[in-house]
Amino acid sequence: MAPLDTGNNAWMLTSAALVLLMTPGLAFFYGGMVRRKNVINMLMMSFSAMGTVGVVYVLWGYSMSFSGNILGGLVGNPFTSFGLAGQFPEFLGPGGAETAGNSFDGGSGVTSMAFVAFQLTFAIITVALISGSVADRMKFSSWLVLSVVWVTVTYFPLAHMVWGGGLLSADGPVGRHLIAPMDFAGGTVVHIDAGVAGVVLAFLLGRRKGYRKDPMRPHNVPFVMLGAGLLWFGWFGFNAGSAGNASGLAGLAWINTSTATSAAMIGWLAVERIRDRHATGVGAASGAVAGLVAITPAAGFVSPIGSIAIGAIAGATCAWAIGLKNRLGLDDSLDVGGVHLVGGFVGTVLIGFFSTSTGLFYGSDGRQLLAQVIAAAAAIAYSGVTTLIVGLAIKKAMGLRAATDDELEGLDVAIHGESAYDLEGASLGGSGTLSHVFGSRPPGESAPRSTHQEVTA
Repeated sequence: MAPLDTGNNAWMLTSAALVLLMTPGLAFFYGGMVRRKNVINMLMMSFSAMGTVGVVYVLWGYSMSFSGNILGGLVGNPFTSFGLAGQFPEFLGPGGAETAGNSFDGGSGVTSMAFVAFQLTFAIITVALISGSVADRMKFSSWLVLSVVWVTVTYFPLAHMVWGGGLLSADGPVGRHLIAPMDFAGGTVVHIDAGVAGVVLAFLLGRRKGYRKDPMRPHNVPFVMLGAGLLWFGWFGFNAGSAGNASGLAGLAWINTSTATSAAMIGWLAVERIRDRHATGVGAASGAVAGLVAITPAAGFVSPIGSIAIGAIAGATCAWAIGLKNRLGLDDSLDVGGVHLVGGFVGTVLIGFFSTSTGLFYGSDGRQLLAQVIAAAAAIAYSGVTTLIVGLAIKKAMGLRAATDDELEGLDVAIHGESAYDLEGASLGGSGTLSHVFGSRPPGESAPRSTHQEVTA
């Protein structure tokens, strides 16, 4: 076991905290994009993922992701480290020196607990990302069940395949016979995975009531931009933390993350200005997220110049791609497919061109590019098939879609009994009270009327 490196351990714990902050940031980003009658529901989807996934990852998620190989490398054994058994750090090594028990990187001196903390936050935000595709119309109870089943059936096996020594790792068939696919921080595991899942669930749910008839504009652009800023901030932990230690590689990943995000924002705004004659706040926020997504798989493998190119390409491509859903008639509410699936695919494939060690632009052959395409295609296929199976099973068992009346009224009041902007209720309830939250009303006051008239808000 490697001696404990307190600096590296501190960096990984800090990175884990930064990544965890991304989920509330995502809640703001998504929450600002929906109509005001569904803000609480949108926020709750992200926050509930922190609850459900935060428990199951400790119970069996880590073990399925990083413990051994079963089913031919498809997934890790869920019982090997169930409840994190055998992963606790040992603080007294030979001669009384502190050691890092089961360090995931023999030379890093990072404890297993720090690594588990870091990986747990990745699983949480991957599930939360999907919620943007099902906004405004999914049953909350079904979402809770989906978050547990999907992360178990889809995310944990894919994490094992890419990062845990499974089928898409250096030890898998592609790595042995061609070259190891590269995914520094989750282009396939997180973004392609969540993007495909979102598209499949949007298909299963069907379109929102009034889709392409009633205005469904973002109700709070400042929320969207605040959320994007929090995502950008937390993403430095996401990518730089994936170096596994406080090293020069972490610094490179940090710089590449920043430059790609900036370039993508410019690329997205350029497309908007040419296509729509406006450069919008939502576009700036969405472009930044597209750049963050695209640089995720490449952050430690490309130069800063390469990161600018990846970001600019991704920003422009994703801005164009979100228009495809209208042509296809697919109601991917908040463009999870257009940003995360497309951005993750672009970033994953472009490693084959821009990798400073194995990329085409640096004199290498096309093996890395082929390996990247295979990995991206495998992630699309695996996530698509398993999400379809999980979604159909839940649809049959308990239904996926909220009742029509609940959808028209707004899921905040109908499902959660709350309103994000209940100013009238607050004034009636008296200063400093929570009567509007718990349903108490003065005598004679009627229940809140349907907010179907507020679809333009």
